[in-house]
Amino acid sequence: MDGDEWKAYFRDFKRSAFRLEAHQTYTMPGEAESFRTFLAGEPMPEGFNEPWHQTIRGHAAAGRTMTRAKIVRRPLTPYSRYLFAWATPGNIAAGEDYHIVDLTDQPNPGLPEQDFWMFDETIVVHLNYRPDGTQINRELIQDPDIGKYLAWRELAVESAMPFSAYRT
Repeated sequence: MDGDEWKAYFRDFKRSAFRLEAHQTYTMPGEAESFRTFLAGEPMPEGFNEPWHQTIRGHAAAGRTMTRAKIVRRPLTPYSRYLFAWATPGNIAAGEDYHIVDLTDQPNPGLPEQDFWMFDETIVVHLNYRPDGTQINRELIQDPDIGKYLAWRELAVESAMPFSAYRT
């Protein structure tokens, strides 16, 4: 699932979009240059991630929610440091509800190791990655056990702290 088919899920959802991020590192070609810039200690480019922020703002203005829960373990990976310094604050400012589930000093409460997006509490798409964080594919789950995904969403949010509290 790529291109317009994938973008349609973000364009067309009616009420909510939820993402569980279970991996510690993502190796995304579209982020390679900005990630290198971050690691080099350069300043964040003006307008960084603005198209995504416009998407979030549009949904927020229409009353639709975008929520994310990111599982972390310290020490943070370079990618998580990049995400938290450059991407997450702008997403939150645009209207995304962002949570951190820190499993450094506690056992996993029962969350899957599988990244996924859930749209409108009916559609589930798994995001499949190699151990190095390279995405293999996106997989639309046919007839998902939606109760299981709703329970994982609840558990993630209940086990998490808001990003703003985590950063302090």
